[in-house]
Amino acid sequence: MSTKSQDRIEALTRNLEVSNVIRLKDAADLLDVSEMTVRRDVAACENIFTYMGGYITLKTPAAGGLGYIMDRERGSHTDLKRTACQIAARYVKPGDTIFLDCGTTIPYLANALPANRDITVICYSINVAEILCKKSGLRVIMLGGMYHASSASFADSHSVNAILNLNINTAFMSAGGVNISRGVSCSNPHEVDIKRAVLETAAHKILVVDSTKFNVLKPMLFAKLDQFDMICTDPQCDPELASKTGCPLITQ
Repeated sequence: MSTKSQDRIEALTRNLEVSNVIRLKDAADLLDVSEMTVRRDVAACENIFTYMGGYITLKTPAAGGLGYIMDRERGSHTDLKRTACQIAARYVKPGDTIFLDCGTTIPYLANALPANRDITVICYSINVAEILCKKSGLRVIMLGGMYHASSASFADSHSVNAILNLNINTAFMSAGGVNISRGVSCSNPHEVDIKRAVLETAAHKILVVDSTKFNVLKPMLFAKLDQFDMICTDPQCDPELASKTGCPLITQ
């Protein structure tokens, strides 16, 4: 790697440690080079940067930044999340248009999706899109908007408007908490309007959560349990919850 390239990478890294995300065009202006040169630098350092939808972010968000939430949650209860998502994947049919939510659970569902099944997938998070784009036979619609490092996702009013103009057969939704009396909640305010728009639009709604999310209440309420057609979770879920949720609880 040339000295000039190394200098550009260091400058870009310093910028992202402060801003968390930068548009490709803005990065080119910052470094006084072409967009193609920036893309080559980013591609050469795929262990440092992520490029998606015209935006560049750090693979590992800066310490103390909003991205710490994703880092903390990514490694927790992985077997339970994988099991819930393997169950949910059975409800994807050839020819479907589906929505995949953000978070650290849904990437396991993205991994479980079969290739070459004429499926269109709508998503708004980088960690989900990265997996989908490596699968053959999938059409991926990535929603744009303001980048939020706390969930590695893009969300604003433009994203909501886009969702309301799409036909979704099945939405696979994630959550940080499921409370029988209060409902379904998440940690990040920017996710709420996206989730509510999807629940309004989708023909079928499936909540995908591991068993540790039950009896948990996060700050942002976005749905009642009776808005979902079913809940896909893992076998460790308390069987008594099935009679309280108001919708089928699928654990195997």
